[in-house]
Amino acid sequence: MKSEPPPVYLVTGAFGGLGRPVAEELARAGARVLAGWHSGPPEAAPEGLEPVPLDVTDETQCRAAVELAVARHGRLDGVVHCAGTAHNALLARLDAADWDACFRVNLDGTRRLDRAAIRPMVRQRSGHLVHIGSFAGIAGAEGRSAYAASKAALHGLTQSLAQELGSRNIQVNTVLPGVLRTPMTESLGEDRLAGFASGNTLGRLNDPAEVARFISFLLTTRNVSGQLFNLDSRIHRWA
Repeated sequence: MKSEPPPVYLVTGAFGGLGRPVAEELARAGARVLAGWHSGPPEAAPEGLEPVPLDVTDETQCRAAVELAVARHGRLDGVVHCAGTAHNALLARLDAADWDACFRVNLDGTRRLDRAAIRPMVRQRSGHLVHIGSFAGIAGAEGRSAYAASKAALHGLTQSLAQELGSRNIQVNTVLPGVLRTPMTESLGEDRLAGFASGNTLGRLNDPAEVARFISFLLTTRNVSGQLFNLDSRIHRWA
């Protein structure tokens, strides 16, 4: 019996605090992983990762990364959007450029790459887009208005795209990883991180490795789309 070829995934921000565990987990599971980098090429990429330049604010690079995946492997089975940014300040003190940066990366960056990836997925009649959202996009967060607003918009994009692409057998879901100890959260300080931990019913922050395992599983599902998965133990009322 002919074996199925390994899936091909593209991960943005693949050498960051969340992206690297996700990319490595997918590679361990046997996938071909194109690992997008932005700030600079990695000195030594882990085995199984294929580094590719990918600035999600650059439409040309988004198209090129997708085209490279198809040229090398003949298909693209999934995209995981781990690239992101946060600019934290009260709205009255928030610079307009920082507000714009949150939307340019978190929302428009996702839109740019999704648009490029949809074309081969439609031809295949299969594919999975995994967005990285935030609990802040549901409940808001003091001093994080730009970040929260960009993630709330991303949640809407997820559910709209899921409805647009369902007839083409393309799944679209958002994962809310929870607050993680990554370079993005270093500026929050230990007191703020402890406050986030106390807001969890389990009294602790989530772990990037656990998020990576969930995303790896999610990409194997066939009947899940248009969903927002909260992966820590914070509970939000329905309304």
